[in-house]
Amino acid sequence: MRKKSEEMREEYSFKGARRGVVVPPEPGKTRITIRIDTDILDWFRNQVTEAGGGNYQTLINAVLRRHIERAEEPTEKTLRRVIREELRRAGLERGFTHVEAGPLVRSSYHAEEQFEESCHG
Repeated sequence: MRKKSEEMREEYSFKGARRGVVVPPEPGKTRITIRIDTDILDWFRNQVTEAGGGNYQTLINAVLRRHIERAEEPTEKTLRRVIREELRRAGLERGFTHVEAGPLVRSSYHAEEQFEESCHG
């Protein structure tokens, strides 16, 4: 049996109530409501699940931030980054076990370690 204080009332008074969020967002964050395609949201949630936990909203924020930073990247820097990524991918596809592509990388970069690793596996 319920106590009198736990029973549902016919009417409730919200006379002293205030509108607004129940839990305020942390500093630097803004609470918004947006609509995202279901498949996009599912993808982000799946990424978090596969990573073993986390927050899909934090992941969405990180992806948006990286996109903005790259959009502001000078064209030359973007081109150099893409070429380095493609060189690395092409080398790995051709069977190289170690590929370094960067502005200060020499052809002998870590060559000794790579040689030892290939000999002693």
